[in-house]
Amino acid sequence: MDISAQDGGPPGRLRHIAILLFPGVEELDAVGPWEVLAYWTRNFPEDGWRVSCVSRDGGPVECAKGLTVGAHHSWASMPAPDVVVHPGGQGTRPLLADGEHLARVRELAASVPLMTSVCTGALVYAKAGLLRGRPVTTHWASLDLLAELEPTAEVRREERFVDDGDVITSAGISAGIDMALHLVARLASAERARRVRRGIQYDPQPPV
Repeated sequence: MDISAQDGGPPGRLRHIAILLFPGVEELDAVGPWEVLAYWTRNFPEDGWRVSCVSRDGGPVECAKGLTVGAHHSWASMPAPDVVVHPGGQGTRPLLADGEHLARVRELAASVPLMTSVCTGALVYAKAGLLRGRPVTTHWASLDLLAELEPTAEVRREERFVDDGDVITSAGISAGIDMALHLVARLASAERARRVRRGIQYDPQPPV
């Protein structure tokens, strides 16, 4: 199930990107992609996309560093997604043993054309069986754990993100911004992604 700029979907239907929230999610893992995707969808509505945040019960979650973030939908009430973004953070560790969450991820993967992850969200995908035989990446400190969870995966240790068609994984935290800009380029166009990047003034030049 591929999705790209050429895949317009049913005429008139707004396509949906769902960012999954959970207790202990790393703030920038979720908010970085949100900034990119919300800027895109709000400023270029003609592209036909919307983005929302989804938590299990629809309530707010406390993130890894204490920020509380609200959700637009619950698992049950969210519009059918065309793209899922699963962030990472320390909160992914309990999810590796959360059968309900893993079952939901598998259910989404069976119907959603494009599953993406940021940081240790890839660990959840690995545990759910989504990464068998795929090229993947995650936060640098969790690369070995990713390889342990899915020994058949080709772990790419130096990549900022890895696009494998219907699954995209990204490296840690701020890499989610790069992955989200790649999504805009893939779902709309490279020119659109450049305009979004300019709009959010994202031009990394590390000071050290």
